[in-house]
Amino acid sequence: MISHIEEEFEKLSLNFIQLKAHAPVINEAANICIQALKNGNKILFCGNGGSAADSQHLAAELVCKYKKERAALEAIALTTNTSVLTAAANDLAFDYIFERQVEAFGKKGDVLFALSTSGKSINVVRAVERANELGLTTIALTGADGGSIKYKAKVTIKVPSDITNNIQEMHIAVGHIICEIIEKELFN
Repeated sequence: MISHIEEEFEKLSLNFIQLKAHAPVINEAANICIQALKNGNKILFCGNGGSAADSQHLAAELVCKYKKERAALEAIALTTNTSVLTAAANDLAFDYIFERQVEAFGKKGDVLFALSTSGKSINVVRAVERANELGLTTIALTGADGGSIKYKAKVTIKVPSDITNNIQEMHIAVGHIICEIIEKELFN
């Protein structure tokens, strides 16, 4: 078992070393978020399963704090209102659960941060499409393939793995780095 654990850490280390090559696009995403927040706009997050959990986690880092004591930043995880989620899924279809909330809460100048390990989650793709129509800036966080969302989002961060848990591990690390950049820029 110890050798398996060591192999897993070796794979994780290699993933993160490869992720360094994505620093320019991660920086671009952070700057988009910074500009939106400076302009009085907000950041919306969406995703399914583990990506829903990551959406909530990252929204909380911005609203509460990441590393610095500071004023709250406006961020919303579209994954948390069970009444809205279940009503939209029941009355419309599951494919519309995030799109409908983008219509309700998204305004021109806001950012939609869409997390999808495959890049193919229909409800996340639809949210990006609607956000684009409404004038939000869209950022996708995906696995190496990028799926169809890579053609829809303004910026796509494709982490270097096709293995779901490894993708999610890198997604939260990328999200944390972006939160840190935002805090450093807005609260020097």
